[in-house]
Amino acid sequence: MKGALRLLYPPQCVACSTPVTGGAEGPGQLCPACFPETRFITGAACARCGVPLPDDGTGAEDPTLTCDDCLSMARPWQRGRAAMVYSGAGRKLVLALKHGDRPDLAPALAAWLARTAAPLIDADTIVAPIPLHLRRLLKRRYNQAALISARVARTHKALHLPDLLLRCRHTPGQDHRGVGDRFANIAGALAVNSRRVAALRDRPVLLVDDVMASGATMAAATDALLAAGSGPVSVAVLARSVKDD
Repeated sequence: MKGALRLLYPPQCVACSTPVTGGAEGPGQLCPACFPETRFITGAACARCGVPLPDDGTGAEDPTLTCDDCLSMARPWQRGRAAMVYSGAGRKLVLALKHGDRPDLAPALAAWLARTAAPLIDADTIVAPIPLHLRRLLKRRYNQAALISARVARTHKALHLPDLLLRCRHTPGQDHRGVGDRFANIAGALAVNSRRVAALRDRPVLLVDDVMASGATMAAATDALLAAGSGPVSVAVLARSVKDD
């Protein structure tokens, strides 16, 4: 049956919908043209925010690797990973999921992040997305971070709490803002859901979002979790902005 379905509906590249042949089965395939344009972060990377670093042979799992931003900026979370760089086909996919009404992309993108985030999840970890304000959720109809986090949690058999955090006030988009403005824009906008405080107590949390630029949103979310009594917080994002892109 699967063979017949593949003949009728051959796998397509998730980025451009070109038929893909000879690759692995399942979601997440990229065609030969889009694969080089998708910069997966597989080598040395900052252990705090996931940004790729010059590879000195130590690899991404070295907990001492830290980028300049994480050395100079407060990072209340402990560890971080990113699946790919926010550029090329990767950027196209994130924007399609986020603004292009393409929730069907979530399974493939979440599979990439689930592999990347594996070292950050154990049996007691709570997985939670960065929330949207109700106004934005009604307009978009879904929270792209929640679509991804749900599948990451399912892959690793972890507890998923999509309503762990709440967006207390509507905030303008973070795009085209400086670092200081990003932190000011998100200040006080996130809080822990009072119904989830008991479940949160002393448990590690993995925060999931689609893109990280300055890290302001992740920092605000982490501060709210720690203030409510959570255990250590880690972050995982589908794509990481890089300064030279």
